[in-house]
Amino acid sequence: MSRPEVLQDSHNRVIRDLRISITDRCNFNCVYCLPETEEAANFYQPVATGAKRPASVPGKLLYPWKPRSQILSFEEITRVAQVAASLGVDKIRITGGEPLLRRGVESLISQIAAIDSIRDLSLTTNGTHFPRLAKCLKEAGLGRVTISLDSLDRDNFKKITGRNGLAEVLKSIRLAKSLGLTPVKVNAVIIRGLNEHEIVRLAKFAMDEDIIMRFIEFMPLDSRQAWRRDHVVSGDEIAGRIQSKYPLTRLPADNPSGTSTRWSLGDGAAEIGIIAPVTQPFCGNCNRIRLTADGKIRTCLFSHHEHDLKPSLRDGSGTAELTAQLQQIVLKKEPGHRINEPDFVQPARTMSLIGG
Repeated sequence: MSRPEVLQDSHNRVIRDLRISITDRCNFNCVYCLPETEEAANFYQPVATGAKRPASVPGKLLYPWKPRSQILSFEEITRVAQVAASLGVDKIRITGGEPLLRRGVESLISQIAAIDSIRDLSLTTNGTHFPRLAKCLKEAGLGRVTISLDSLDRDNFKKITGRNGLAEVLKSIRLAKSLGLTPVKVNAVIIRGLNEHEIVRLAKFAMDEDIIMRFIEFMPLDSRQAWRRDHVVSGDEIAGRIQSKYPLTRLPADNPSGTSTRWSLGDGAAEIGIIAPVTQPFCGNCNRIRLTADGKIRTCLFSHHEHDLKPSLRDGSGTAELTAQLQQIVLKKEPGHRINEPDFVQPARTMSLIGG
């Protein structure tokens, strides 16, 4: 059983990390998440003749956005954060969808930053709205930011994201550095046949900008359920491609529950991180849970079962009841994902509906 002062699952993993999605909406249509563009559809090929996938209706999302009444308020989100913090969670990441599409996000940052025991408050964004909000976010108490950048080629960036926004993202990365929202981490999901030829170029970008570039294996979390294993570029292959051009020095893990293998790159502060959940699962050390924008706790990125906190948040339940509910939910955390098992079934929610 979990001790009252911590969130501990039945596999003796103590939860310290809470990922909070504040919106399911996004202004990108990335091929690994919401591939709702014609270019994305053309990239994917059927897994097998007759394979069943969600039907595509031009101009219509497969998963319509949730109505506002179903989305947690900032006060409800903060209450969950406070309860989690009282149970030992000290790291919170704000995600989406695209979190900066939610109005007043700096108010939420301020509320969570005021929780004394939170030592690491970060936000993941695609960067498009970051320039106009960056200073307010910093002043509200945001500690650092992670920005998505899957390509340095203008046309390929548009093919991957469905948006001509490369210049905005590059501006956001440099602005985050200048404001001290560091260490700045930049995420690239690598997909064979799409952007694996840019791996070395992205590593060079990390050296030029003195940032942490994180390469992520392609995971089965896309809305078309079109993921194929042969689209996955393994973490070992990613490292090998970089090492063929630039020397890499392995760094120690920054914490036992870290998701990436870390490498220093060049003579400056540049660093490479490789996140390989498909070929090198790290489930045994997983210390995170996720709160979706509509109030569901997911104990694994690939969970098929969710636990609804919204009724407790809205029916007048006290802190003790919410605390006990969260502890009971965490006890049911899965031992690991099943991506590499023959009976693996992709979860219904896409990454944009879960929160990274």
